[in-house]
Amino acid sequence: MAVKVGCCGWAVRGGMKKYFEVFDLIELQSTFYKLPSIETAKRWREEAPSNFTYTMKAWQAITHPPSSPTWRKSGLKVPSEVQDRYGHLKPTNENYEAWEKTLEIAKVLRCPVLVLQMPPSFVKSAENMSNVRTFMNAIKRPQELVIGIEFRHESWDLDAIGKLCEELNMVHIVDPFKQTLATTLGQVIYYRLHGLGKRAYVYDYSDEELKQLYERWVKPYEKKKDVYVLFNNTNMANDALDFKRIAAI
Repeated sequence: MAVKVGCCGWAVRGGMKKYFEVFDLIELQSTFYKLPSIETAKRWREEAPSNFTYTMKAWQAITHPPSSPTWRKSGLKVPSEVQDRYGHLKPTNENYEAWEKTLEIAKVLRCPVLVLQMPPSFVKSAENMSNVRTFMNAIKRPQELVIGIEFRHESWDLDAIGKLCEELNMVHIVDPFKQTLATTLGQVIYYRLHGLGKRAYVYDYSDEELKQLYERWVKPYEKKKDVYVLFNNTNMANDALDFKRIAAI
């Protein structure tokens, strides 16, 4: 069991090489917008130290409909006649194909965790809950790959999330300062820290807040589970380094 700390993206000045010197974990963000080629993924894996861990956000084709503003950054155009067949974990051939492509990259990178970040438009409804179940039960899932899911609409209550995650063997991903884990079943705890400021992501955590993070939400699990702590705020690199110091990692 281990605690791993890193950033959501290459947040260290100096690029990948410098990042490898200070962190042994990253959550790739670029894979959400557009998947890299197999050759690029192989190069990323080969350039990293053998003990370096990649996790990645799943391609948005699986989770976000093409109407989402996040698609603009991808440079990809989805034909109008099939736009309603992408995203929201719909059990469609298009989403299954997007999953297979995502899984291929995750395998090359040897990712232990794949992150499904659901958009705010993904509300709790009978249809969406049914789609999650159907999709997750239909896809190929390597035994060694943990699938984490982050819900971002307030309609998702802890009871519903907990039941879904336990039924489908998924990890509930949260920012522990803002949400409670719906379940701790399994061998992985996965946190994404987005900041506590009024503006999304614009934040610099204090030492007291980082101590709280460790004492309340990391220390209780560190001897029993693999705990991933990913910072996703404007000061993420410095905050991650400060947290490693405070937690003596």
